[in-house]
Amino acid sequence: MAYPTKLLSDGEKVVREFRPHWQAIALPVGIVLGTTVVGGVLGAILENVAVPLAIGVVLGLVISIPKLMVWAFTKYVITNERVIVRSGVFARHGKEIPLEVINDVAFSQSLLERMVGSGDLLLESAGEMGQSRFTNIPTPEEIQTLIYKARESRMSALNSGQTAADTLTTLAQLHRDGVLTDEEFEAKKHKLLGEI
Repeated sequence: MAYPTKLLSDGEKVVREFRPHWQAIALPVGIVLGTTVVGGVLGAILENVAVPLAIGVVLGLVISIPKLMVWAFTKYVITNERVIVRSGVFARHGKEIPLEVINDVAFSQSLLERMVGSGDLLLESAGEMGQSRFTNIPTPEEIQTLIYKARESRMSALNSGQTAADTLTTLAQLHRDGVLTDEEFEAKKHKLLGEI
């Protein structure tokens, strides 16, 4: 399901949206299959297949459904303004990182993750957010490049035709939103005013 456009600001466009990599659900699916096979084998041995098979399937689903639900209800969205993460089935959680405060995007992959095309992404941002690590990201190197490109476009758009007063207003809004600390806001303000 596409990210709702009513949650986007004016002029904001979705660049890419995705769920965690399928590797995140490989173990839960394996558990369902494993308990089903064990139930079937036990049923064949006991010459009553239905009950052990049903118990195996139900046990596998009880163990796996929570992990499958977390996967199904986790969504990553990259727009031309921010990186958005939404998760949770009943209680919802969200995180939004404005592109202009992202300082660094790093990715890491183990050998197995490289083989299946997944990995971890680490976003380092200014302000109180610090570092945000996201696991089971599909094609993390491609996502890293996509975030860098979106960030560069965002910075270019913010800086083109913007007066010092406009920049100061933007900084003040980031400070009010808690993205910039008092010290960071003051440093950026002094730097901006020193350039005038």
